[in-house]
Amino acid sequence: MRLRGSILMLLFCAVPVVAQQPAGGAPPITVGEIDGHLRFLASDLLEGRAPGTRGGRLATEYIASQLRAYGLKPGNGDSYLQELPIELVTLKPQTLRVAASGKATAQLRQPEDVVVWSGSPAAESAAKGELVFVGYGAKAPEYRWDDFKGMDLKGKILLVLVNDPPATAKEPGLFGGKAMTYYGRWTYKFEEAERQGAAGALIVHTTERAGYPWHTVVGSWGKEQRMLPRPADAPPPLAFRGWITDSAATALLKQAGLDLAKLRKQAESRSFRPVATGITLEVAFQNDVAHLRSANVVGIVPGTDPKLKDTYVVLSSHWDHFGIGPAVDGDSIYNGALDNASGVADLLAVARAAAQSPPTRRSLLFAFVTAEESGLLGSQYFAEHPTVPLASLVANLNVDGGNLLGRVNDLVVLGEKKSSLGASLLEMIAPEGMRLRPEEHPEAGYFYRSDHFSFAKQGVPAVSIGEGYDFVGKPAGWGQQQEEDYTAHRYHQPSDEYRPDFDLTGAVQLSDIVLRFARRLADSPELPTWAPDAEFRRKAEPVSQ
Repeated sequence: MRLRGSILMLLFCAVPVVAQQPAGGAPPITVGEIDGHLRFLASDLLEGRAPGTRGGRLATEYIASQLRAYGLKPGNGDSYLQELPIELVTLKPQTLRVAASGKATAQLRQPEDVVVWSGSPAAESAAKGELVFVGYGAKAPEYRWDDFKGMDLKGKILLVLVNDPPATAKEPGLFGGKAMTYYGRWTYKFEEAERQGAAGALIVHTTERAGYPWHTVVGSWGKEQRMLPRPADAPPPLAFRGWITDSAATALLKQAGLDLAKLRKQAESRSFRPVATGITLEVAFQNDVAHLRSANVVGIVPGTDPKLKDTYVVLSSHWDHFGIGPAVDGDSIYNGALDNASGVADLLAVARAAAQSPPTRRSLLFAFVTAEESGLLGSQYFAEHPTVPLASLVANLNVDGGNLLGRVNDLVVLGEKKSSLGASLLEMIAPEGMRLRPEEHPEAGYFYRSDHFSFAKQGVPAVSIGEGYDFVGKPAGWGQQQEEDYTAHRYHQPSDEYRPDFDLTGAVQLSDIVLRFARRLADSPELPTWAPDAEFRRKAEPVSQ
């Protein structure tokens, strides 16, 4: 899920070979080693590194071979691989029917109007029911908020707004204020729709509220979907999940005498009640279902303290991307150079340097996880089935996108205020003249959109660490321009490709910071702690000292 930074070509920029000396005298992290990993992982040979494909297997074998060469211990018994089952569900386009009747008639087109996919690994997906507008689809007792008001929604198709209900002047902290809470995340909205017994759900897309344009929706969900097998105690799945454009939703409701703009305004109040539209929506399609295996790659640099060596600082990065998908300008390989071959390249360099440095008191566990782009599946599986006891995980540092644009004076840390990790990192880098920068768009909910969130849900203090916007030698605003350009033109697109003129001095800088911070945490007798108002709590505490 990389949405920080850009891969804009730096024309005529000679990349200097910059080395940072890790703590403890290990050989320095270099531009050359990061560049070597990045070139291979983002090459067409790996066909976009989709989980369960040949390219994905090449990626995991490459990562495992590097960890073996560096001398890390296998992280899953005697193996570097933690295999997991993944269901691959591919919609057969020629079978798709999305039609409205009753108070409105329409044939909704995929992907121009809607993007739908199966809610489970079923050979057939079908639902026919009344479309019910449920506002933001949130049921949040801590905010005294319930968009459902006890209405029986079994068999209905829910129309849901993206993001959170907005804060007000009287309640500036409502649903996190400007920052998104998990209630605003698309995953939550589908999960709650299942708990309500709905047959299906459509989220209304706007670029401003979703944080990405419609072509990202098409690139992310307009192809095969990967899922973990459903737990036995899970509620019945939705027959389908989907997104609908704002214009298509507006036109559909208008036929039924409803104004989406007015409904949005009503949904901003606690008094909102679900609105039955009188529109019957029928969605039906067939799927090809394949039962695949993918793998997380796990390695350990053991600690030495007699008591603390059995506790772990986890460093994570996802190796997967979208594989081969819809062609854009004749290119159908979604290489994912920035997202996230770059993060893996950085973390491999960190693993090598950690293995060659004097050991820390706690152990360092490196988890290169699969299927992040499919909904954090690999990290979810690891966090729910850890290869070491869950209570022994003291912190998670995640890298989702390395810095390909040069050195910076600031960092953005997703989850900075949710635990003590943000303050600890700032304490380390402040003497070097660096600072932490608040997220530019907290309303986009980036904290819930990468693998650190899977650890946080299990109670492990977790952050993602990335570059900020203040690039050395660049004018004010340059970094923001690069991020906006990347989001608009390359995010989850085939154009996220390797470029030989990336300025990887920033990748070296980021890798060095992650390495030093991990070692600092691993040597500290004190445990990272959650902030008092954080929504995550541990089920069991790790050993402190």
